[in-house]
Amino acid sequence: MLAVIAKLNVAEGKDEAFEEVMLNLAAQVREKEPGNQLYTLCKDEEGNYIVLELYDDADALAAHGSSEHFKAAGGGFKGLMAGPPEIQRLQVVG
Repeated sequence: MLAVIAKLNVAEGKDEAFEEVMLNLAAQVREKEPGNQLYTLCKDEEGNYIVLELYDDADALAAHGSSEHFKAAGGGFKGLMAGPPEIQRLQVVG
């Protein structure tokens, strides 16, 4: 299994619009990607957004990145982000 932690840099004052787009994407990932075991949006105490992701294998992760719903969501994030995401990929040990 592979895990991904994505810290998303949301522009100031854009939280509500960002959450709407991101939660829609998360619902589609859970519905349409059988190789995805977890895709959930979290927010830390300082207001930073993090997506926790878990995939069966490298093929499932690649399928996520090339999926139509993932590509389509990209346009929805336009103007909502303050910078690129910080992505950490991990091999699940246990």
